[in-house]
Amino acid sequence: MSEIDRLLAEARQGMVRLDPRQALAQLRDGALLVDTRPVEQRRRDGEIPGALVIDRNVLEWRLDPTSPHRIPEITGTGQTVIVLCNEGYSSSLAAATLRRLGLRNATDVEGGFQAWAAAGLPVRGSETAQSQRGVEEP
Repeated sequence: MSEIDRLLAEARQGMVRLDPRQALAQLRDGALLVDTRPVEQRRRDGEIPGALVIDRNVLEWRLDPTSPHRIPEITGTGQTVIVLCNEGYSSSLAAATLRRLGLRNATDVEGGFQAWAAAGLPVRGSETAQSQRGVEEP
C-alpha cells in the first residue's frame, strides 16, 4: 500500500461519507456544500446549484470557524460541511483537515462530482452537455 493510500484511509477513518443523493438531501436541509474543483473542471463539467466554490488552496482559511478570513456562511463548529472534488479523493483529505480545525461534521461526497453527475443530480453550465446539445444555456 502506498503512503497516500494510507493517508487517505486514515483521513476517512471515523468519517461518515455521503453518497450524492445523501449530500443533496443534506444540502436541501441547510448543509454547506463546498466545491473545490478547479475552474477548468467546473467549466467543462458544470457546477452544482447551491454549492459554494472555494479554491482548495484557501479552503482551511475560509472554513476555519476561528479564522478572521472565514466566509460568513460558517456559523459554528457543529455546522455540516460537505466537501466535493472531482472523484472523492482530495475531498476526503480536505474534510479530515476541516475536522481537525473543529468542524466536527465535515465530510465529503463518495465519488465526488463525477458520481453526482452520474446519479443525474442537478448540474448547470456544463460545456460538455452544451456541445452535445449544440446549444448554449442562458
